[in-house]
This record gives sequence, C-alpha cells and structure tokens, in this order.
Amino acid sequence: MKLSEFDFELPKSLIAQQPCANRTDSRLLVLKDNFINSTFSHLGDYLKPNDLLVLNDTKVIPARLFGQKDSGGKVEVLIERVVSDQEAFAMIKASRSPKIGSYIILENKVRLKICDKNDGIYSVSFESDSVLKTLNEVGHIPLPPYIDREDVKEDANRYQTVYAQNNGAVAAPTAGLHFDESLLSSLKEQGIDYTFVTLHVGVGTFQPVKVENIESHKMHSEYYEVSQESVDKIVKTKAMGGRIIAVGTTAVRTLESIALNGDLSSQKGETDIFIYPGFEFRIVDVLITNFHLPKSSLLMLVSAFIGFEEMHQTYQYAINKEYRFFSYGDAMLLEKKLD
Repeated sequence: MKLSEFDFELPKSLIAQQPCANRTDSRLLVLKDNFINSTFSHLGDYLKPNDLLVLNDTKVIPARLFGQKDSGGKVEVLIERVVSDQEAFAMIKASRSPKIGSYIILENKVRLKICDKNDGIYSVSFESDSVLKTLNEVGHIPLPPYIDREDVKEDANRYQTVYAQNNGAVAAPTAGLHFDESLLSSLKEQGIDYTFVTLHVGVGTFQPVKVENIESHKMHSEYYEVSQESVDKIVKTKAMGGRIIAVGTTAVRTLESIALNGDLSSQKGETDIFIYPGFEFRIVDVLITNFHLPKSSLLMLVSAFIGFEEMHQTYQYAINKEYRFFSYGDAMLLEKKLD
C-alpha cells in the first residue's frame, strides 16, 4: 500500500490544544454496525462482563530541556530515552548542530556532553547529576508539536494517565488519558477487569511515515514489559469468552509483540513491530484509541484493525461531527474486523 492512501484533510480547528475539564468528558465515537456518538463516561455501556482492559502504565518524564552551547547559542534538548543513570539518547534543536565532544549547559548549570550521533539521535551524558534528577528539576512536559503552546503546570498532571507508574515515556499513551479512578472503579463493579503492560513511548510514535511504499518503513524501537500476572489474566479472559480491550495503540503493539512467537509468556525487551493492513491480530479484540495524524503508522494500525475503507469512513464521519483530534482530543471504540 502507498503512503498517499493514508492521507486526509483535517481542519486545524479540530486539533485539540487543551484537555477537557474532566478526563471522562471527552467524546467517544463507537463503531459497531453504525456510528454511535457517546461520551467516555459511558464507556461501560459498550463493554461486557468478563472483558479485560489492558492499560499501558508507562509514565511520561519531563523530557524537554533548555540550555546553551559553550559558544552561547540557545539549544533545546528532547530526551528520547534514558539509557542509564547519567546517559541518554536525545534529539537536539539548535541553529547549528552541536559537535561531538562539545558541551551544553542546562538551566540548572548541569553540563551535558555530546558523545555521539547516529541517524539524527545524539548520545549524551549528564555530568554531576543523574538524568532523572535533572529532568525533575528543570525539565518540561514534552507536548507534541501540534499543540501550539508552551507547557503549563496543568500539563504535568493531564498529559499523564492516572495509573502511570513506570518512568520512561516521552509521549503519553493518549487513549489512557480519558480514564479516571472513578471510571475504573465503576467498570470493575460491572465485572470488567483491567491489567497493565508497559511500553515506553518514544517520539517516533507520532512522526509521519516518510516512504511512499509503507512496507519499506522502519519503525523505531521501544522498550516493553509484560508480567506473568497480565499474561495469566489474558489467557483466563480468552478461556472465559471475554474480550481483550487494548487501551491505545501502544497496548496493541505490546500485546501483539508478545504473541509473535506464538507462546504467550512474561516478556520484556525491545519491539519495533509495524502493524499495517494485512496484519493478523492474535490477542486484541477491541481497541480504544484517539484520532491519529495523517500518514502515521498509528493510522495504519487502525486501518489494519477495522479495515481500510472503514478507517477512512470513520475519520470522515469524525471530522463532519467535529470530534477533537490527537493527544488531548476525543476517543473511539473499535471492534476488530472479522474475516
């Protein structure tokens, strides 16, 4: 399939710049035999007892840093991944690319050494302080580039799921932003359980695919973990006839990664799984997700899940009904297309 087939026109006014007043106030588009317009607070109306929600419990780190070069030029650093206590991979924005061996002085005077560069990603080391200590002192929440404003205090809470617990993401698993503790409790009272997986979302997740032949696209690699407890819950749910409800494309990618070898078991490691039309889903039955960017790998995943034509119809319907798009936008509930 061609990249141009995954393009669509989106009015800029539909790109959400702020979250809803309350997490569950966001709209929910439900795709069954027809379109149902609902709100996220009514999610339980579309789930069944014995269904299992799979949530990504990664935690967004304040990965955006500001500083200057030794020469005085201003620099913006986006930590892509924490490698060790004092080492990280980063993307760096400056008028001129910093040289290997040079230093950046951050706002708290911590010196950042440029150690190496590979495919546009820098390897950097933090002198005197750890990566996470520095981020917690002077880091900013890394809002996506389509949110056209600076981060504010509220974003530290709202660009984070209520169940986030494992530091490492530089972008939120945005489908999870619609849940609050009250909704999770009420779902459990309905007989709808939940479990957690971890996938540390990287900046590449939201970047558009750039090759016209999508099969030539190489996905970025991301770290994931799935516990034996989660595997056991998944197996039990399937055995009881329940459905696996993936909350977000990151949960889908994690679950389908552990199923690739055909043996469901506790796993951790790196995944660069690329899901596009023709992919055979082995675990996920239902997907809760936000509306994604044109030409993105996430849009291709949705297309693989519900069908190519159905994806375009759903997105056009959402645009016509003025749903809010992207990270702080609305959500949809999609059932897997059966062969």
